[in-house]
Amino acid sequence: MSYDPEKFSLASGFTRRKMLQSSAAGFGYVALAGLLGEEARAAEQQVAKSLNPLAPKPSHIEPQVKRVIFLFMKGGPSHLDTFDYKPRLQKDHGKPLPFDKPRVQFAATGNLLGSPWLFRKRGQSGIEVSDLFPNVAQHIDDICLLNSVHGTNAAHGGASLKLHTGSDNFVRPSMGAWVTYGLGTENDNLPGFVTICPTLAHGGVKNWGSAFLPAYCQGVPLGVASKPSSDAQVKYIKNAKWSRGLQRMQLDLLNRVNRAHLDSVGQNSALEARINSFELAFRMQSEVPVIQDISGETEATKRLYGLDEKVTEDFGRQCLMARRFAERGVRFIQVTHSDTMVQWDQHGNLRKGHTKNALEVDRPIAGLLQDLKQRGMLHDTILLWGGEFGRTPVAQGTDDGRDHNPEGFTMWMAGGGVKGGFKYGATDEYGYYAVENKMHVHDMHATLLHLLGLDHERLTYRYAGRDFRLTDISGKAHTGILA
Repeated sequence: MSYDPEKFSLASGFTRRKMLQSSAAGFGYVALAGLLGEEARAAEQQVAKSLNPLAPKPSHIEPQVKRVIFLFMKGGPSHLDTFDYKPRLQKDHGKPLPFDKPRVQFAATGNLLGSPWLFRKRGQSGIEVSDLFPNVAQHIDDICLLNSVHGTNAAHGGASLKLHTGSDNFVRPSMGAWVTYGLGTENDNLPGFVTICPTLAHGGVKNWGSAFLPAYCQGVPLGVASKPSSDAQVKYIKNAKWSRGLQRMQLDLLNRVNRAHLDSVGQNSALEARINSFELAFRMQSEVPVIQDISGETEATKRLYGLDEKVTEDFGRQCLMARRFAERGVRFIQVTHSDTMVQWDQHGNLRKGHTKNALEVDRPIAGLLQDLKQRGMLHDTILLWGGEFGRTPVAQGTDDGRDHNPEGFTMWMAGGGVKGGFKYGATDEYGYYAVENKMHVHDMHATLLHLLGLDHERLTYRYAGRDFRLTDISGKAHTGILA
């Protein structure tokens, strides 16, 4: 019996000819959907060009929060001496580590080093917090501890870039830039991303830069870490020579000239960014001086942030400024604790160094948490606390120092959308490696974006023939921390 493919059919009567006809229609549908998608994206881009690029943008999913305040502890605070209590480490102090150390280490280390600080159960949750943070400990029921964060780089520069940009060896947009690109700002008179007293070391401007994203996404720096926060001002915010009306006339003329040039050369992202930057700078003149003037704050508020004591005044002012920018619609605010290149980097003098550092930030951070809560802002703000890595459970040098440890460390979040009084993930019994619900830096970024209503896989930007994202080609949102 010969085989006739044209007459062959399945039991259902579905012939090959019908199959080809149906699939051809299906292929056509897919192609049409693709074309319509391209047209929609092109229309979206055209609309974006005609509007303020910093205007609020719709989120991908229902957002839990509107803004981020990132409290960056430069140098790598020890999770073992702050928020990750290890009874076994205390018990085995002075003994050799009973398993292998990482293949790549920053420096030579010795035996186990128990924490010199006591940990006490705090709040209704009963979470143990070190005596280094007695004020923050009072708010532990609002805090979600991420005890299983881990990275890939044991050096300050690479680890800091990884935390800020998702890459430790390439120039990539910072997370604040990605958030600004994805959501814009809630206030047309302010940038979407502000960084207060940033460090110029270990990544420097790349840590708040926009890289290949549009220039309006980059952070606006106020001051630097090596100078007092009282000097952290937007330069040239006032023009003592020309009135606002005359400045407006000058800017309108400049705008017409630039627009004419833009029409002649076609699309030019650099020129468009320059035009927008002039307009934003002009609008900022009316808003920024008001934000930077804290004289109207009550004495009680200033005391809350520690402005009445020398040891807490500097960082307290940064935290207060962060709240003032947040309540006026800035989407991403970073506050950096670093009066030197490596503030929390205690390879030696752990007791003295961590005591000093914690005294400077503990009261201001607790004040920020309390202030946001009493103003009704904590429910739609997420605070992110942490450094570029943690410290080793084994001693470096004498029994008063710890080396870098990116294998497992603690960051924490507080605010809308996350479980308060909650510990997520864990390191091993000595605190060296993340072992439970491991949260890579890419995962932390994906989770942060999720809280803001952004899908980290959809928040992309095409550059050099490839779609880039903050989480590169990995990362997942850890929904286990969501309230």
